[in-house]
Amino acid sequence: MKYTNVRSFTCVLFFCLIIFSCEQKPVNNADNKRLSTDSALQRNNNSYVNEDQSPMDMSWCPANYPVEKMKGNDTQKLVARVIYSRPRKKDRKIFGSTTENLCVYGKPWRLGANEATEIDFFENVIIAGKNIAKGTYIIYCIPHADSWTIILNSNLYTWGLHIKETNDIFKTDIPVIQQSPAIEDFTMVFLDTATGADLLMTWDNVKAVLPVIFAK
Repeated sequence: MKYTNVRSFTCVLFFCLIIFSCEQKPVNNADNKRLSTDSALQRNNNSYVNEDQSPMDMSWCPANYPVEKMKGNDTQKLVARVIYSRPRKKDRKIFGSTTENLCVYGKPWRLGANEATEIDFFENVIIAGKNIAKGTYIIYCIPHADSWTIILNSNLYTWGLHIKETNDIFKTDIPVIQQSPAIEDFTMVFLDTATGADLLMTWDNVKAVLPVIFAK
């Protein structure tokens, strides 16, 4: 009798397992993606901050100055620093003359995202033949198809494109250079030259260089 009951119980259990297995839906790619996203959100669940799609970055002149300073290798004097946020291309049309373009020809662009981009000069420098006193400035540009107008402005601690043109203290035109492949992340970096450094600004299939001469 016991054997019959055990056998009956085993059959019922086996039958239930078959039904349960048949009712399970396969997890497709969309489900996997959703689960992955949910997991990422749980890992980054921080109520104090939002995930920034255009993270803030900083470039030094000379390069990696703070690291070299801590190592005792700061043999070159600190000249400049630029602080900006790095937007991504994300399949968007960046430079052009239509409303579909993110950076429209002839209209001011903050050279980045979020807060206005700032440049610090810790020493007096010369740009396009003009003496620029050491200090902190907003740096932005007006892009064109074949050139960028680079502008220094004294209206600090601002957001976006709310720039007071009456605070412009300097402007110069620099040529645009086409490049391939395209750059996904907008990038600003100082490159050493014989007389100082070039501030390289590049995004998508375009780059522009602002020569900075170190004052003696």
